[in-house]
Amino acid sequence: MKHISILFLLHIALVNYSQTRKVFFSSPSDTYIISSDLHIHTVFSDGEVWPSIRIKEARRDSLDLISMTEHLEYLPYKNDIIITDRNRSFNISKALLIKDELLMIVNGSEITKPMPPGHFNAIFVKDVNPLLNSNGEKSMIEANKQGAFVFWNHPNWVANRDDGIARLDKMHERLLEKKLFHGIEVVNANTYSEEALALALENNLTIMGTSDIHGLIDWYFDKEKKQHRPVTFILSKNRTIKSIRDALFNQKTFVWHRDMLIGKEENISPVVSENLKISSLGYYKKIVTIKIRNESVVPFKLKYLGDYTFHSYSSILEIPARGELLVTIKTKEILSSIEMSFEVLNVITAPNKNLIIKKNISL
Repeated sequence: MKHISILFLLHIALVNYSQTRKVFFSSPSDTYIISSDLHIHTVFSDGEVWPSIRIKEARRDSLDLISMTEHLEYLPYKNDIIITDRNRSFNISKALLIKDELLMIVNGSEITKPMPPGHFNAIFVKDVNPLLNSNGEKSMIEANKQGAFVFWNHPNWVANRDDGIARLDKMHERLLEKKLFHGIEVVNANTYSEEALALALENNLTIMGTSDIHGLIDWYFDKEKKQHRPVTFILSKNRTIKSIRDALFNQKTFVWHRDMLIGKEENISPVVSENLKISSLGYYKKIVTIKIRNESVVPFKLKYLGDYTFHSYSSILEIPARGELLVTIKTKEILSSIEMSFEVLNVITAPNKNLIIKKNISL
């Protein structure tokens, strides 16, 4: 009877969890948008919390995928916590997942070396222990042997780059030639690097954004101030680990940081277009009213690029998250349709370049 009661309570908890999960974006056809944070720490390296807290935080934040990426070489609590197995953080976390829940976890670790090369995360590893090596390149070779997706962490970190500029050293160029890493953090915690974005685009690296959280998520990203952790969205064919891993290797990502979206145009344009809906409410005289609806969690800041003028606004419009805006347009004559082009000022596709979208609207 007690066993049945526990199962019932777990079922109720899972139902409540699934009902409160946030949908970040409406998905384009045949695409699953996987929300992820793949750079997280616990007390099994230099974090401040037990792995169970990370699972609870990920559920609260409606994440689909996380990885505990403990430092290989930096264990400040080693006198208090004896770690004989570097997979321990992952194993504890995985055991806490409820059957059939949407949150997934993959094994990972942070290869922590001085610059160059710096710090690299390896995820989808089978066993972290063989990655332990005084030679960072050999650690990365072992990670690749295990089929890991490897990405460069915080290349703009001022502890390594006192000017905050992400750039390649000769060692990084060699690692790239050997295809030992596949992505780069463009966003880490509260920082964004245009130079890292340029490196990603120039070297066909996957664009990543992570929290690199050590303390409590809600203390670092204050929800009362509407802050949120950085999230990497992975555009996957389905929700299997294999498909998600393939999507990461194929650079199918974009990042949500503050009120910005950052990613390749080919990845981000279909998502923004799917989530910005424009419809006509009809004419009064020769002025037509349109409704711009935003179905995403990100407010969109639009700059109209066409020749028409508006009756109530300038060419700069802000469409609130999960909200809408009514805009009146002076078309000079009654038309059956118009084409409108917008620059989305908070969607970045390259350094100093924003996304351009076009909408054909039946009036």
